[in-house]
Amino acid sequence: MRIAVGAFFTLWHSCLEKKIDSKHIHVYNVSMQKMQILFPEPQLAQLRRIASSQDRPVSELVRLAVDFWLSRYGAGDSGTVSEQPPVYSCGEVLKTSQELRDTAYSDQV
Repeated sequence: MRIAVGAFFTLWHSCLEKKIDSKHIHVYNVSMQKMQILFPEPQLAQLRRIASSQDRPVSELVRLAVDFWLSRYGAGDSGTVSEQPPVYSCGEVLKTSQELRDTAYSDQV
């Protein structure tokens, strides 16, 4: 615990010297475990660009994404994840299926 507190105060002091806003300091009051995740190169490049633009580590973005996913699809009491597709309301249908089909294939004579 002493190391974590010392690291926090060292970080805080360096933030004061560099005039970094303290709202960008995130301290987790939990123990973390290391794991390895493999990403496709385009996805990792995009993560790195976003992390760089927000001046955050990629690991923090991944933790935020996992937090979001768990809050949205989190396991309930059953321990299963229920993922529902999004539902959109686009208004009433103006054409019948036959009219849509005829319109779609009208140029293929």
